[in-house]
Amino acid sequence: MKRNLEQFKRLLDIMDELREKCPWDKAQTFESLRHLTIEETYELGDAILKNDLNELKKELGDLLMHIVFYSKIADEQKAFNIGDVIDSVCGKLIFRHPHVFGDVTVENATEVAENWEALKLKEKGRSKRVLEGVPPSLPAMVKAHRIQDKARGVGFDWEQREQVWDKVKEEFAEFEEEVRSGKNLEMEKEFGDLLFSLVNAARLYKIDPEAALERTNIKFIKRFNYLEEQTLMKGKSLHNMSLSEMDVIWEEAKKFDQ
Repeated sequence: MKRNLEQFKRLLDIMDELREKCPWDKAQTFESLRHLTIEETYELGDAILKNDLNELKKELGDLLMHIVFYSKIADEQKAFNIGDVIDSVCGKLIFRHPHVFGDVTVENATEVAENWEALKLKEKGRSKRVLEGVPPSLPAMVKAHRIQDKARGVGFDWEQREQVWDKVKEEFAEFEEEVRSGKNLEMEKEFGDLLFSLVNAARLYKIDPEAALERTNIKFIKRFNYLEEQTLMKGKSLHNMSLSEMDVIWEEAKKFDQ
C-alpha cells in the first residue's frame, strides 16, 4: 500500500512538472484531451478483448494519466483537484453499497444492480428520470444496452428471459415486410428495432453485444486476410475469382479459428 501511494504521488509530481515545463502539456484543455481520452478507452477495450494483461496494464496507466491531467487543469481553475475526485468516488461507492457499508441485505448480484440504479436516482442533485444518466454520445449499440439495463433496474424487463425471442421474431417479421415494400426509411426503422431486440437478448443472456460483434469483426478480418494471402500466393486476384473459389479458401481459414 505504501509503495502504491508513493507511485501515485510520483505521477502527480510528474504531471505538475509537465504542466509547468512542457509546451504541449501546458496547451491542453478539457476539450483538447476529450478525443484522446475516447481513443485511450477504446485501446483499453481492445486489450481486454485480447486478454493481453501487459497491454491492459499500459492502457490503464494511460487512462489514469488522463484522469490526473483533467484534475490538474481543474485545480488550476480552482474548480476541484484529484483529492476531490477521489473523495467523490469514495462517497459514491459507500452510498451505493449499503449491503456492505450499511444494514441492507441482498441475495445476489442482480439485487445489487437493481439497488445501484435505484440509489443513483436518490443521489443529491440528480434528475429523477431513469434514463437521464445515459450519455447521448455513446455508440448506438452501447447506448441501447445501457438504456435497457437502466430500465431493468426499475423493474421494466421480461419476466423470463426466453420471452425476448418472441420479440426478436416479431421485429424480424416486421423488417422482412418492409424489405418487400422496398421503402428504405421504413426498412431502416425496422432494422433498428430488430437490432434493439437482439441487444436486449444479449443483455438477458449476459452477453456484451459490443464485445461479441468486435470478436466477430476480428475473426472476419483474420479469415479474409488468409483468403487474400492465399490468393496472392497462387498468383490470382480476388477480383477475378468466383465466389465458389473464394468459399473453398474461406473454409480453410475457419480451421485456424481459436
